[in-house]
Amino acid sequence: MRNLLNFLAKYNHLIIFLILEGIAIYLLGTANNYHNTRFVKGFRGLTAGIEKRVSNTRSYFHLREISQSLSRENALLRTKIEQLSQKDDQVFFSVADTNRHQHYTYTSAEVVNNSVNRQKNFFTINKGRMQGMTVDMAVISENRVAGVIVGCSNNYSVAMSLLNLDFRLSSRLKSNGYFGSLSWDGKDYQHAILSEIPQHVTFGIGDTIETTNYSAIFPEGIVIGTVRSFEKSGGDFYTIKVSLATDFRKLRFVSVIGNLMKEEQLELENQFL
Repeated sequence: MRNLLNFLAKYNHLIIFLILEGIAIYLLGTANNYHNTRFVKGFRGLTAGIEKRVSNTRSYFHLREISQSLSRENALLRTKIEQLSQKDDQVFFSVADTNRHQHYTYTSAEVVNNSVNRQKNFFTINKGRMQGMTVDMAVISENRVAGVIVGCSNNYSVAMSLLNLDFRLSSRLKSNGYFGSLSWDGKDYQHAILSEIPQHVTFGIGDTIETTNYSAIFPEGIVIGTVRSFEKSGGDFYTIKVSLATDFRKLRFVSVIGNLMKEEQLELENQFL
């Protein structure tokens, strides 16, 4: 009680000021319609601003869940599109054999480990054999090439990144269809090299580079990057520097692609190659 009295005695002027200020604001807001309206609008604006900031903060903390959900939906939609896009003239396949009307399967995954600064880079995803992953499945991010799975455990898989000296991919110029071999030279995580494009081919800076249909791993038309620069190399071919579409330093949610026809294709090709 004594402490309360001491507090009131010490801050009595401030307390009286606040009380009188509150009364003045009340009288100003209720005695005059104009001031009352301005006061109410100001208070509502203040509360609306606070609510907006709280809502934005909640949305920020839910971005991870939203990204995961979008990645899963994207993989599901790709599988549905693959099922629906098959042509009706596939007369050699049994109608009951629904698997043969679909060339690729898609599933989403999250990158849990990654490297970009080595000569041979790999990344790890959070799905493995228990979730249907196998070696030689393609990995893409937002329809852009990321890598190829090279090893699986029960619940994790390791993919060879495009940023790996051992990575090779059949690639073509979208503008004219000429194809070559794409590889990484180990110098810059933002660029790769496309070779074996003949010097009589016409193309320009900014032209899109994409996958061909010659790969048993990647579907055709997956974006790799764009032409950054080019020069004539030894022989009759260009050496093309490609700006990669995938930002490997931000690689997070990916889609894993399985070619349902891969084994059949490779088995037949191995008989002649």
